[in-house]
Amino acid sequence: MKMIRNTLYVTLEGAWVHKDGEAITIHKEHSKVAQFPIHQIGEIVCFGYGIGVSPNLTEYCASKGVTITYVDGRGKFLARMQGPVHGNVLLRRAQYRISDNPEQSLAIAKCFVAAKIQNQRNVLLRHLRNHNGCEGESQIKQSIAAMEEGVAGIKRACDSAELRGIEGNAADNYFSVFNYLILNKDPDFRFTSRNRRPPMDRINAMLSYAYSILALDIRSALECVGLDPYVGFLHVDRPGRPSLALDLMEEFRAPIADRLVLSLINLKSVSSKNFKVLPNGEVEMDADTRKVLLSAWQKRKQEEINHPLLEESMPTGVIYTEQARLLAKHIRGEIEYYPAFLWR
Repeated sequence: MKMIRNTLYVTLEGAWVHKDGEAITIHKEHSKVAQFPIHQIGEIVCFGYGIGVSPNLTEYCASKGVTITYVDGRGKFLARMQGPVHGNVLLRRAQYRISDNPEQSLAIAKCFVAAKIQNQRNVLLRHLRNHNGCEGESQIKQSIAAMEEGVAGIKRACDSAELRGIEGNAADNYFSVFNYLILNKDPDFRFTSRNRRPPMDRINAMLSYAYSILALDIRSALECVGLDPYVGFLHVDRPGRPSLALDLMEEFRAPIADRLVLSLINLKSVSSKNFKVLPNGEVEMDADTRKVLLSAWQKRKQEEINHPLLEESMPTGVIYTEQARLLAKHIRGEIEYYPAFLWR
């Protein structure tokens, strides 16, 4: 049986997080806010500013392989503290060699992109199955057909630039009909296009936040199996950019992050009033909305899902590590290709 430890998301700015016996305790202004059994925590993520972690807790986390990550209120990565890296140096050297080989890198990148497009397509197909005769049905079918052509063109892609073009076209088709998936008719939850840095509407604010959390989870999974999250095959290497984490998360964006955001909106778990619109037009979630999203994310990680390749049921959060492990096997030459995750 595979077990997954919880991620502790601390969103209370000005909080003090410390070790109290066998528990992690959170205080603010000398008042206890919350307490959690320490053995159940696999990672601590501090969202916002002014959150302090005691030296005693930091030392404990380093010795137990528990990472402490700092992210700003919008989900942008700030810093990360972790103990000794236990990665296999031979695995990482093989990873670096493949990253420097355009042909080998392209072969792996094609797997990421093909799975991403297929999973986006499957999100649209499930919507059609669940809502027969829905609004925008013909437009959704047209987008699905165009995305199928994109998948077929992946095999013919000669370089990473052409592959990224196929990925971009598929994303345009997917998001062109994304608004039809929103059943909550609140006009403030209308989606017109994908935008970020900064997000200019409520849905994009939620999507960007969900993608940031997903990237943290994928990064942890890669480090768990000994891969370097900064050296990828699809995304270009940049200082401080976890390129491999961004590569691997592509196949999970639609079935995990997008579906969670759609569920929260359609079930009216979040209110359009709980967002801030800044003078420049940027939209931010308020603290209550962030808490709702983080709570739903944590619950989703615990939900059982069937791994299509391994034919085994496991918590969603474990699948990230299983995919990282499959990628490591391919890099070591144990399997012929990387079998990306396909959601059904």
